[in-house]
Amino acid sequence: MYSPETTKYLIHLTLQTEGVVDKPDVVGAIFGQTEGLLGEDLDLRDLQRTGRVGRIDVQITTRRGETKGDILISSSLDRAETALLASSLETIDRVGPCTAHMKVDRIEDIRVTKRRRIVERAKELLLEDFDEGAINSDDLLDEVREVIRIEKLELLGEAKVHAGPNVMASDAIILVEGRADVINLLRYGIKNAVAVEGTNVPQIIIDLCSQKTATTLLDGDRGGELILRELLQIAEIDFVAYAPRGKSVEEMSRKEIVKALRNKVPVEVIADHTLTMGAAGQTSTQTVSGVRETPVDERPQQQRVGGREDQKTPPTLGEHMADVRDRKIARFLSPDYAVLLESSATDLEGALRTLGGDVEGVVVDRVVDQRLLDQISGKNLEFVAARDFKGIIKRPLSIRLIKIG
Repeated sequence: MYSPETTKYLIHLTLQTEGVVDKPDVVGAIFGQTEGLLGEDLDLRDLQRTGRVGRIDVQITTRRGETKGDILISSSLDRAETALLASSLETIDRVGPCTAHMKVDRIEDIRVTKRRRIVERAKELLLEDFDEGAINSDDLLDEVREVIRIEKLELLGEAKVHAGPNVMASDAIILVEGRADVINLLRYGIKNAVAVEGTNVPQIIIDLCSQKTATTLLDGDRGGELILRELLQIAEIDFVAYAPRGKSVEEMSRKEIVKALRNKVPVEVIADHTLTMGAAGQTSTQTVSGVRETPVDERPQQQRVGGREDQKTPPTLGEHMADVRDRKIARFLSPDYAVLLESSATDLEGALRTLGGDVEGVVVDRVVDQRLLDQISGKNLEFVAARDFKGIIKRPLSIRLIKIG
C-alpha cells in the first residue's frame, strides 16, 4: 500500500482531448496504454500494488466539446525510474473514443519543496519567536506603575465597585464600564472614574450621581449603549461622552480620552434621542425621563468661517450647537470639531453633494426628516445634530441623532 510519507517525486501532466471524457476514461487510458510498455518491473499496476506509485489524481474540465485538465502522480521510485515512467505517459494518444494529447509539465522533487518550506519557517522562527531576553527599562517601569495604579483602586459600597482614589472627594465623577477602564483613566492621571459593572447598576452609583456632576464615558459598542440607556432611566446623569465607535475605554489613548471628555454632550440634547446601537451600529430613539436639567454650554464661539477670529483649540460640539441655533445655517465638522464647511440650512442637500474629506458630523438649524437623514447617512458621518427629527421611520446604521436644545 502506498504511503505519502515515502513520496519523493510528483509528476505533473497536462491533458487535452478532442471530445468529452470523464475521469474514469482518463485513468483507464493511463493503465491500458502503458501496460507492458516498460516491462514487468515498471508496470504501473504493479507499481501501485507494491506502494511505489501513488493514486492517479485527475482534474478535468469540459468546454465547447473539448476536455482539458491536469494529472498528478506521486512516486517513490528513483529519479531515472520516475523520469522513464513520466515519459511513457506521453505516448497516450487516445482517451475513450477521443484523440488525446498528454504532456509532462514538470517533475517536482517533494523533498526539495519540503526543505524550502523548512528553511522559510526556520527564518520566521529565528526572527519572530526567539525571546532574546533584552531588558527594556520602560517596560519594567510600566509594570511597577501598573501595580501602583491597581493599589490605588478603591472598592465602594456593598457592591464593591471599582473606583479611582478621588471619587468620593471630587465634585464630578466619570462613569465607565469596568475595572480595566478605571485603570486606564488612572494611567493618564484621571482619578475620579467609577465602574458601573454592567447593566445592573448598583445603588452606590445612583447615590453618587445624585450628589455629584456625572459624566458617562462608555464603550463604543452595543454593551455601552445598553448601559447608557439603563443609567439615563435610573440615575441623574449630566453629560454623555462618546468613545470612538467599536472601541473600548480601556483601549483609548490619552488624546482620545481628553477629546471625548472635552466634547461631552449635555444630557438634554440626547434625552429624546437616546441611542440603542446594534452589533452593526444600528441606531434608534427612546424617550428618557427623570434626567436632571443642566443648561447647554452657550459660551460665545470665537472660531468663525470667512475671516472671523481664530483660536488654537477648536470649539466643543456644545458650542457649535449653541452658535448654530436660530441662525438657519448648517456646519460640517472635522474629527476635532473644527469647521470644514458652513452653508445655509436650506441648502444642506446641495452642500452634501459637494462634501468631501474627513467629515465627522453636521450641526444644522432645521428639522431633519427621513429623506434628508437618508442623504446624510450616505456620507458616513458619525453624528447629526439638528433642531428636531420628524417622520423618522427607518433609523440609519451609524449616525448618532442629537437634538439641539
